Order: sequence, then structure tokens, then C-alpha cells
Amino acid sequence: MKPSIVVFDIGAVLVEWHPHLAWSDDLGYPGAKAFIERTKFMPRNARADGGMRFADLAAEIENLADRALFAEYVTRFSRTVQNAVPGTWALLDQLQERGVPLHAITNWSAETWPEGLKAHPRLGEVFGVTVVSGQENIIKPDPRIYQILCQRAAINPSDCVFIDDSPKNIEGARAFGMDAIQFTGAAALEVALIERGLLCALDEHAAGTSHP
Repeated sequence: MKPSIVVFDIGAVLVEWHPHLAWSDDLGYPGAKAFIERTKFMPRNARADGGMRFADLAAEIENLADRALFAEYVTRFSRTVQNAVPGTWALLDQLQERGVPLHAITNWSAETWPEGLKAHPRLGEVFGVTVVSGQENIIKPDPRIYQILCQRAAINPSDCVFIDDSPKNIEGARAFGMDAIQFTGAAALEVALIERGLLCALDEHAAGTSHP
């Protein structure tokens, strides 16, 4: 049975995320990259995706200057998500025009999610149900996060195709009973959606134009 519902990841699928841009104005590109490594930003950010507050994460950092900069991440967050991923929004628009139900599951901090919506307001408008990991204290690929979506949207996992750039999240969705597509770019995604009958090869729109 082919899926009839599309569930999107957001970061690196619809919106580019470059965390070093939060500090590059102060530290320059090499300095911001070094800061991210030095403060173990990526694993700490993953904990924020799971529900922790950035102020609490910053308090773990011994160096006072680094701690202060890290604590400013939420207020600087919009700098990191300015750009849409090329082409994916055009495909989302086609799906919407064809009446395909659209939902989202994202690993995203509860604190930075409102800032992301300010940068890309359509994220708050285009999906029927959006599950934000930081609001649930559960991150992909925990099966409970896919279950939350299905319960809130009143849908069956077998009716869904999930799109995510992370192989482990794709595996988690499949284990839960969803079809899944690993996102590698808009062109490949378009082909995969056509194969599932969710898009038509004769659609006049072409992947490559983003409409955040």
C-alpha cells in the first residue's frame, strides 16, 4: 500500500542550520568553529533537543567567557537558520496543492523553536501537526515521538512516509511502521515522491525554487 501522508523533518530538509553563525560575528569563522568544538556544543545541543534549557547547559562550562557566549545562543539562534534548503519547499508546495496531508517531527529545542518560527513563519502554518522534541522531552528516533504524531494527527503509521536526513531517524520511522525516505537533496526526493504516487511527473513546478 502506498503512503498518502507525508511527514517532514525540518532541519537540513526544509531549513539549513549552521550553528557557528551564532558566534561568527564575534569570533570569526575559525573562532566560532573552535568555540563549538571547545564547548562541546553539538552534544549539548542534542540534550537541548531533548528538553534541557540552554542556561543549564551553559552552567556546565567552566570557562566563564565561553559560558557567557554559550548562554546567548537562544537570542542569537535566528542567525543560524536564515536559509531554506534549496528545492524542498517547492516540493512541499506541490504536495499541498495536491491535497496531501502534511505533518512534521523535528528534533529542536523548545527554546529555539519560537525563534525558528520567526525566521520561517510558514513552519507554523503549513503542517497539520508538528511534534517538537524539546517540547516533548523525547527525541528521534525514540518510537514514542512517532507515536505522539500519529495519536495527535489521528493517523496510522502505515499511511505515512517520513522524510529525514538522518539514517537513524529513518530507521526509527521504519521500525515504527512508516515508509521513509532519507533526504539527500530535492531532486532525489522528488523522484521518491513520484514513485510513491504523491507527486506527478507532469507537475509543472520544478524542484529548485524555495518558498520559506
